Amino acid sequence: MRKGIFITGTGTDVGKTYVTALLLKKLRERVNAGYYKAALSGAELIDGKRTAGDAYRVCKTAGIDGEPNSFVSYIYDEAVSPHLAARKEGNPLSLEKVKEDFVHISEKYEQVIAEGSGGIVCPIRYDDEKIMLTDIIKALGLDVIIVAEAKLGSINSAVLTYEYAVNHGIKVLGFILNNFDCNNEMQRDNKLMIEELTGARVLGTVKENGTELELLCDMGDLTE
Repeated sequence: MRKGIFITGTGTDVGKTYVTALLLKKLRERVNAGYYKAALSGAELIDGKRTAGDAYRVCKTAGIDGEPNSFVSYIYDEAVSPHLAARKEGNPLSLEKVKEDFVHISEKYEQVIAEGSGGIVCPIRYDDEKIMLTDIIKALGLDVIIVAEAKLGSINSAVLTYEYAVNHGIKVLGFILNNFDCNNEMQRDNKLMIEELTGARVLGTVKENGTELELLCDMGDLTE
């Protein structure tokens, strides 16, 4: 069984956390799947407690028990790029801790969905040691699913993200399109062109404000 999948996006605010939650919800119908995030910037106050908001929302949607903060290795207060937040708060990320935490979570679940920070070109640490998001993906040994918006401009951002990942030695399993309207001719064409130009499949789609992920592949393609 595949030990995990890494979710990245074509940029910030494309619905990466939202899609991650719906993917996990779908996977948990078949396997005991869990969640992990190496670094989150922009902690939130939820029920009076400093909380990793992304983890909170994913766990709530996917029905994962446990303290949300326990699924995130580094939680930064300021909502800026992790490398800047880490520099300002004096708590830089360690790849060794990330690997240890991921292994620890993996021992509890059959499969783990790891969510990235920002887009694929995201500096996570940039001081005397330089760690990019791609370094985390490779350190965890995971293949990637790219979340993209279905709107105008998605072809360019999806293809560039795909090419960057591949050029850094990362295998891309495919794409999930967020806010997809199957009745919109342009969005249907965007889906076809993303597949044509990358050679990778669109594995699923999520409607605007959708509560379910519509898989366009066999579940075994994601779990085996």
